[in-house]
Amino acid sequence: MSDVIDFLKDYRVIVLVVLLIGSLASISLYGVSEGLDLKGGSLVQIHLEKPVDTTTMGTVTTVLDKRLNVFGVSDIKVRASGDQDVIVEIAGVQPDQVAKIIGTPGKFEAKINNQTVITGADIVSVKTYSVTGNNWEVPFTLSVDGAKKFAVAAQGKAGQPVDFYLDNQLISSPEIGADVANGVPTTDVQITGSNSTRDAAINEAKGIQAVLQSGSLPVSVSIAGIQGISAELGDQFKNGALMAGVLALIVVAIIIFIRYKRPILVLPIVFTSIAELIIILGAASIIHWEIDLAAIAGIIAAIGTGVDDQIIITDEVLKRGKVSKRRRTGLNIKIKGAFFIIYASAATLIAAMIPLLYVGLSRGMTGIGLLSSFAFTTILGVLIGIFVTRPVYAKFIEKFVVTE
Repeated sequence: MSDVIDFLKDYRVIVLVVLLIGSLASISLYGVSEGLDLKGGSLVQIHLEKPVDTTTMGTVTTVLDKRLNVFGVSDIKVRASGDQDVIVEIAGVQPDQVAKIIGTPGKFEAKINNQTVITGADIVSVKTYSVTGNNWEVPFTLSVDGAKKFAVAAQGKAGQPVDFYLDNQLISSPEIGADVANGVPTTDVQITGSNSTRDAAINEAKGIQAVLQSGSLPVSVSIAGIQGISAELGDQFKNGALMAGVLALIVVAIIIFIRYKRPILVLPIVFTSIAELIIILGAASIIHWEIDLAAIAGIIAAIGTGVDDQIIITDEVLKRGKVSKRRRTGLNIKIKGAFFIIYASAATLIAAMIPLLYVGLSRGMTGIGLLSSFAFTTILGVLIGIFVTRPVYAKFIEKFVVTE
């Protein structure tokens, strides 16, 4: 009983318990952010017509981010990838809705008698669209100068159309009303239109509102690749990963039992693996690190490394038979020898992960960049293991195994 009390009072055990409680609390309060491949949505690669500098790329990503925010989805990510590509991730929205909005330059013009009277530069603000039946309306506010230009061009032309163009495509041709043709400037203007169904009208109005709000892109862009990811596939994968994890723990427990024939070793190794998973997820919850397929692979790699390290500790301690309590010096030397191997192995693994982490973060979330998620999660898991869970396991071996 005294050994149990001494074990629970050890500072390493206390640190582990505190981190477990904190991780569970963070996961309960904030949840764990899931990557696009788990929760579904759209992944779009946009190619710019030419390489651009950092300032222009910043304008491009800002404009695209503003356009996508009209969907009301909080989880939107727009990242530069090099100097000529942009990667867009948006959860819960399918590709056909995204492509039309982000793949257009956004050049807006209003023409009367085929003469441009206002452009997107004259728009000060855009109000929320409204839809009645199959008809839609997008109101916006002009600058004072823009309103004056429009009033002069529309004076005396009541009943004539004013053509609104977006990227040289006619989107609406409402007639000039008598209140607009009187030559008095007004800053309130609206674009109206209709579509075959209410849903189509909503999508069209939403897209026009997004483009007017964000302004035009400084360079022409094209959709280089687009992928829709189903949330159902993500749910299936999570369920499969959970089942695979449980089976893996069972297999590890069986192998450990066969290898050492000591039931007392099975529980701490399984517990340590679960503890590492909880702490990794807790850390991800706190720093809002997304758990995607690459991150899951990193977690598996880190936990697998943890099991290897615990086997190293066990072998080093038990390879020369039982150690009595009076031979603590020899036991400490064995544990230090095991940790020398563990630290050297961890340093080698982290050194191998750092280039992947750097390349991924510098290139953005492309196929190369996804490796950064794997690298970061692996490094995080290994650090948690060597500084938190492995020392606790070593203390357990010291207290309960060598004197068994």
